[in-house]
Amino acid sequence: MTRVYDSFPRLVQAPMAGSQGSALAIAVGQSGGLGSLPCAMLSLEQLHHELGHLAAAGLPAYNINFFAHSTPQPDPAQEKAWLDCLKPYFEEWGLNPSQVVSGPGRQPFSAAQAEVLEAYKPAVVSFHFGLPSTDLLRRVKAMGSQVWSTATTVAEGLWLQAHGADAVIAQGLEAGGHRGHFLSPALTEQMGTFALVPQLVKALDIPVIAAGGIATPQAVQAALALGASAVQVGSAYLLAHEATTSAVHRAALKTDARLHTALTNLFSGRPARGMVNRVMRELGPLRGDVPAFPLATAAMAPLRAAAEKAGHGDFSPLWVGQHLATTTEESAAVITQRLLSVL
Repeated sequence: MTRVYDSFPRLVQAPMAGSQGSALAIAVGQSGGLGSLPCAMLSLEQLHHELGHLAAAGLPAYNINFFAHSTPQPDPAQEKAWLDCLKPYFEEWGLNPSQVVSGPGRQPFSAAQAEVLEAYKPAVVSFHFGLPSTDLLRRVKAMGSQVWSTATTVAEGLWLQAHGADAVIAQGLEAGGHRGHFLSPALTEQMGTFALVPQLVKALDIPVIAAGGIATPQAVQAALALGASAVQVGSAYLLAHEATTSAVHRAALKTDARLHTALTNLFSGRPARGMVNRVMRELGPLRGDVPAFPLATAAMAPLRAAAEKAGHGDFSPLWVGQHLATTTEESAAVITQRLLSVL
């Protein structure tokens, strides 16, 4: 096996768009882990700004994460039907659905982003939803960066290995946030972390990083015992002092609401795991009439903003994985050192 991961820490902080910036990545990186920065929602100016902070921190390595999806063409009929579905909520909050501004929300990795990266040459560039085009992948590798991507099945892991990935992130069904599948949308083909990891380890010649439901030192130890070269941890950092997790999200994480999660496509158009809230209960967490990812974000955004202003998370994507970690607010350094204590 090619041990491309040996020079990096055994713990990777998962990139969590909307709940962090460079501060969390730096804190983890300074505490013995590999910090990650989610970039799919950043403008080029913001990307440059955040990379500048990472570079100035003097970290030995960090991970820059992007999405690799294909942006769909808007379907006016579908978007109207979705707004009609949400109309009662707009009326409840005194909002006008005709003023919803359609937009992509999250951008796939682009040549312009690659150009910004070339000035910083990050140690790792990771992707969700597959890999970018051959040309873009070649540019990333020319920087000397390792390329990682997420697999939710063995078939996806094999595909990633065949198309140039240096390591595969094995995302189990327990993981919070968006599912990283890209070969098939069938959720029945996916499995839990501790079933997926050993199958990928056996099938691949590149390192496997375990992700999903790993939030305690014991879970870290178990994943490594199954052959993972490292673990990726996200939800355990949502209450970190350095995280930018919203007030309503933080409040929910301190209650038993965090124990009931489900996969839902209501917020973005693609399945992602989060705490079950009002809109998920009333509409059902998975629906076929939701606009394709990431176009669904636009219609939910004004409802989310209005409800959060009033202190409610009824229309917010309260992403979190299935775990039994403490919900104590503490520094990322303390969290990282606790998770690494078994190594």
